[in-house]
Amino acid sequence: MYLTNEATGIWATGLGQAFYKSFIQADRWKLYVSGLGRTLEVTALALLLGVALGVVTALIRVAHDQQRSNRVTVSGVLLNLGNALVKVYTTIIRGTPMVVQLMILGFVVFQSSRNFTMVGVLGLGINSGAYVSETIRSGLMSVDRGQMEAGRSLGLTYMTTMVHIVIPQAIKNILPALGNEFITLLKDTSLISVIAGKELLYAAKAVAAKTYDFMFPLLGVSVIYLLLVILFSWLLGMLERRMNISDNR
Repeated sequence: MYLTNEATGIWATGLGQAFYKSFIQADRWKLYVSGLGRTLEVTALALLLGVALGVVTALIRVAHDQQRSNRVTVSGVLLNLGNALVKVYTTIIRGTPMVVQLMILGFVVFQSSRNFTMVGVLGLGINSGAYVSETIRSGLMSVDRGQMEAGRSLGLTYMTTMVHIVIPQAIKNILPALGNEFITLLKDTSLISVIAGKELLYAAKAVAAKTYDFMFPLLGVSVIYLLLVILFSWLLGMLERRMNISDNR
């Protein structure tokens, strides 16, 4: 059966009204803008925390793997203990769902907190750190071992050699993966809405609760996420091309 012109007009009018209620009426578009700002803020903070945790974890793992002596020393014992702890950390975080980790933090560890957005940042950062650590670790291990040995033979300490010789060479391998982690975190920020963290999806749910219509709010945030991912993927591609050009010179 074909829809009559009258039925089509009613259907189009209904869609227009739903769109108006979801985005225009009562300046509800401002909720999406505010949610977008919080989403980008949460992503950036979680990435910074994840990179900090990832760097520390990766350096402990790499230092443990590159121990030059099997003699029992205080530093060696501490390094072995630190390596065991970070391995437990990465195993647990990588082996359990992020949403469960967020719920444990939000409803158990910080159940008395009212700033669930920052609890979400903490949860995302801890989760990201476990994955970033493996990225950084693989980047550091990709640098020829002779670079470390050359630095040590010149009298440099382990950390000085790592900071001034190894890490600068590993950055080119690490940066693209960190860019992908940023994009993953951007999408994963939507998960903090399960603990009432305020971000883009939280704004869409707030609008839907007022209009009793979930279609346009959810479609709207889906389009926003898609455009952001396309934008950051394009920027990441430009960065990778620039790095490849510099390598070929």
